[in-house]
Amino acid sequence: MNAFYLFLAVLVPFVGGALNPLIPWKKRRHMLWYLEGLVTLNSVLVWMLLLHRPLEKFTLVNFTGNLAIAFQLDGLGTVFAGLISFLWPLATLYAFEYMTKEKHEKTFFMFYTFTYGVTLGIALADNFLTMYCFYEMLTLVTLPLVMHTLTREAILASRKYLYYSIGGAAFAFIGMIFVITYGETSDFLLGGVMNAAKLSEGRNLFLLIYVFSFFGFGVKAAVCPFNSWLPQAGVAPTPVTALLHAVAVVKSGAFAIMRLTFYCFGADFLRGTWAQYLVMGAVLVTILYGSSMALKETHLKRRLAYSTVSNLSYILFGVTVMTPAGFAAGICHMVFHAFMKICSFFCAGAVMHQSERHYIHQLDGFARQMPKVFAVFTAASFALMGVPGLCGFVSKWNLADAAIASGNVMAYAGVGALLVSALLTAMYMLGIVVRAYFPKADFDYGTVADVRDPNWMMLAPLLVFAVCIVGFGVCSVPFTELFAAVARGGF
Repeated sequence: MNAFYLFLAVLVPFVGGALNPLIPWKKRRHMLWYLEGLVTLNSVLVWMLLLHRPLEKFTLVNFTGNLAIAFQLDGLGTVFAGLISFLWPLATLYAFEYMTKEKHEKTFFMFYTFTYGVTLGIALADNFLTMYCFYEMLTLVTLPLVMHTLTREAILASRKYLYYSIGGAAFAFIGMIFVITYGETSDFLLGGVMNAAKLSEGRNLFLLIYVFSFFGFGVKAAVCPFNSWLPQAGVAPTPVTALLHAVAVVKSGAFAIMRLTFYCFGADFLRGTWAQYLVMGAVLVTILYGSSMALKETHLKRRLAYSTVSNLSYILFGVTVMTPAGFAAGICHMVFHAFMKICSFFCAGAVMHQSERHYIHQLDGFARQMPKVFAVFTAASFALMGVPGLCGFVSKWNLADAAIASGNVMAYAGVGALLVSALLTAMYMLGIVVRAYFPKADFDYGTVADVRDPNWMMLAPLLVFAVCIVGFGVCSVPFTELFAAVARGGF
């Protein structure tokens, strides 16, 4: 296919989303058909690009020889773009039913669709400048979604999200300047693009810049100590929080760190240095911190948010191992976690939509009233725990295997952190499941008599995600081989 279609895949959600509030829809369902058709057709376009990948890049604007806004589809971009384009139509379908109880639908879906295009722009970026521009745009288009309800809590959460994002972007900007200045090219190349002679001359300075950039992008990836914005962002409507946690924001942060580590500075330059140990240490702290905070949290969505804090650092742990096996394991968890987390958040959203209950102690007996939702939630919970046969086990096993194979002493400690985190995950996820299925003997089911499973718009995406969670666990080999090929540069 012509490389122009790469840019078209990014452009269509912007144009289509901008038109939505301008069209005088006579009936709500007409707007819904339009939006679902828009994102579905765009996802079809993306998958056609994945199947018939253009070999050349498309340059939109060429500033100088080393500075351009350009798009290209390499192995890592293929995985991320495929993930985005698969999840978004299903998430949009779910949002239609959820937003029936919310206001300002047209504005919401405009920014919701914008976010689709921006995230694709990050995935398809050919170079650091392009990725950075869309990374900044991501903050601008998701901020209105976080503050959608315009409550005091939402405004405070959005303000914190904005401040943290601006600060992180400043550190990431430093990294971009160094890559553009001292790199042989600004394009992403597996193995790194930095000039070897200049790297050897100012080794510690470049390592420091890498650390700054890591934590800059790590803001959106919720790395300690820059993760407090993420649980607070849970005040947004559940379709927003699900995508924030599953693919759009936090995964974009992890994706950018992958690009920074393996495609800009290069793992060979970083491996065995103080910079590697510093960022790996921060990642391990985040894994344990997120799991510990989730265990004590009583609000359903915030518990899942702290779970995201922990699981995002699973991905980054694979990255900081800085081996092809670690990189492949990180990609694997990036993909599989997206399905586990969007599934669990959508289940939580269905509970809140149907019952107006937000806290875990209010969920006693819900499994009888919402059997489909809690069956799916249980599958997602078991996957997050790492139960064999489900996708979470596959990615966690690969992470541990890569860590041991690396021979890095701190990576061995990372395996211990994964085990402790798995135990904590079992405690905080089973706590929800047990309450729902096994309330106290004297529990009065009349208190939840009005609770029911949602309609098909909510249930259909949940069932698809549940099938994927099981399918990835049972038939994981083709996917893990694909991720290994991407990490080696063979795809």
